[in-house]
Amino acid sequence: MNVGGHPTITIDLVLDRQQTKEVLRAVLHAILFHRLFGTVKPRTFEVLDVTMPGVDDEEITHLVEEKVDAFWRGVEGGANKRGQILVTFSEKRPRKSWFLIGEEEIPWEQWIINAEIRQPSDRERQKFNADLAAALTKSLETMLVHSSSEKGRAAVPLITNASSISPFPIKMAVKVGGVEVA
Repeated sequence: MNVGGHPTITIDLVLDRQQTKEVLRAVLHAILFHRLFGTVKPRTFEVLDVTMPGVDDEEITHLVEEKVDAFWRGVEGGANKRGQILVTFSEKRPRKSWFLIGEEEIPWEQWIINAEIRQPSDRERQKFNADLAAALTKSLETMLVHSSSEKGRAAVPLITNASSISPFPIKMAVKVGGVEVA
């Protein structure tokens, strides 16, 4: 999908309460692993026998934990058990305005994780876990195919500053019931 001129990649997950944080943490780390262009120290996450790549970086880990916790607070406290985590990669460009001098952030790619929390019964648990493992495998495939495709590579702007783990600003937003939560 192409919203606002930049690619938008969607990942749909149905989670249970016990695995919500673990799964979201792994998926966010996997997206970042495939989209950070600095020197990345890799790590892995094991979720339902699916190995997900991640980034061993204090700042990135803090950002991911903050957003996973915000999602959890949003769905835990309210009646709505559906939410989104949006990961937006941008580039800084000179602002083109007569009155303002500076830079503006222009998105070049966005990932949307749609997550729904369900509580399977004990009878349903095995099938539920198998379906979730298949969804995680599919999400990993989506990440690999997109980031290595011509379209995925073409979306990445010219890297002019490679001094940090990400030469581009990364924004994460959490929405529950269509409302952004902090």
